[in-house]
Amino acid sequence: MGLSSAQILVESLEKKSRVLDEIIKENEAQEAMFKQEELDVEALDASADRMGALAEKLELLDEGFESVYDRIREELIKNKAAYHAEIKRMQELIAEITEKVVGINAARMRNKLQAETQFKKSRQQIGKVSSKMKASQNYYNNMNRLNVVDPQFYDNKK
Repeated sequence: MGLSSAQILVESLEKKSRVLDEIIKENEAQEAMFKQEELDVEALDASADRMGALAEKLELLDEGFESVYDRIREELIKNKAAYHAEIKRMQELIAEITEKVVGINAARMRNKLQAETQFKKSRQQIGKVSSKMKASQNYYNNMNRLNVVDPQFYDNKK
């Protein structure tokens, strides 16, 4: 095993950190969307698509990291001194990644609560519009019946 395999692990963790940074930015963008008075559903949908693509990237990076690590783990353990710098850098990156993941999870929970609030508000507005439409339809029907004058003199006998 060459030094390049250990470097591949470091590079994989660095890429994962950059992808997590993108996810953090996307979470912030979603948070801004939920704080707006009127929710832009199309922008939210596009943001969710971008988040899905970033999640797929993350998964691929994890799978790649694990496969390379499984292949070189024993060598890393045997020759800790030779790979000291790479191991140290990986530990730093893993700590950084863990911190970012915790922040992302907290942001996702906040966004979920804001989304539920936004959707509840939308449902209430739809309910108000629906009740107003029913009231106006009832008013219209009642007013139409007022204009109809039943015959005053009508012979029921035949």
